[in-house]
Parts: sequence; C-alpha cells; structure tokens
Amino acid sequence: MALYLLVFGVCLLVIGAVMLVLMTSSTPRYRTEPNDLLALFDKALNSQVSETEWNAMIGYPIRHNEYLDGIRRRAAHLMEQHGRRWMVAQGKPLLNQEGQAELQALRDHLYAHTALREQ
Repeated sequence: MALYLLVFGVCLLVIGAVMLVLMTSSTPRYRTEPNDLLALFDKALNSQVSETEWNAMIGYPIRHNEYLDGIRRRAAHLMEQHGRRWMVAQGKPLLNQEGQAELQALRDHLYAHTALREQ
C-alpha cells in the first residue's frame, strides 16, 4: 500500500508539473518584418529560393502590419500571374522576365519605404 501511494504521489507530481509548464508557457509567435521580405525577394531575384520557402513566407497573412500584408498580397499576385513553379526544380527563376521586373520594383519600393521609416 505504501508503494502504491508513493507511485501515485510521484505521478500526480509529474502530471501537475507538466500541466503547470503548459499553462504558463505562451505560444511562439513569428512576426514577418520588412527585412524578411527583402531577403526573400533578393533570393527570388537571384533564383535561390525554393517554392516551399516562397509559399511559407507569402502564403500566410501578416496581421500586425497592413502595409507589409499589402506587399505580401502583391507578391502572391505576381506569383499567380507570372510564376513558373515547374522551372524552379531545374534551377530557373521562380518568375518569368516580366514578373522578375515587377518583383524588383516591389522590392525597391519596400526598401525605400523601410529606409524612410528607419530615419
């Protein structure tokens, strides 16, 4: 009977500790910042981005910054219109020539906006 109470007490202590840790820990948050988008656009322009990496960044809304979400939506629209997903596996650019030019303009606009905000 003493062994039963000891095992029961240890299990109760472990389960209680786990519950306490789970209740006090917060959910990890990832915030997309302008530098993250600039790095992604640079990699896309240099044909170094995978489709998975592109979709991971562009496929999810940016709720903390409406301006960045607009940039993200514009990049998603570029992919819909000018994307060449099947060519990425062959080392080709993610976007065609027109899409590359528009992505470069979008990147330059985001860079200028970020530089103004940092001043």
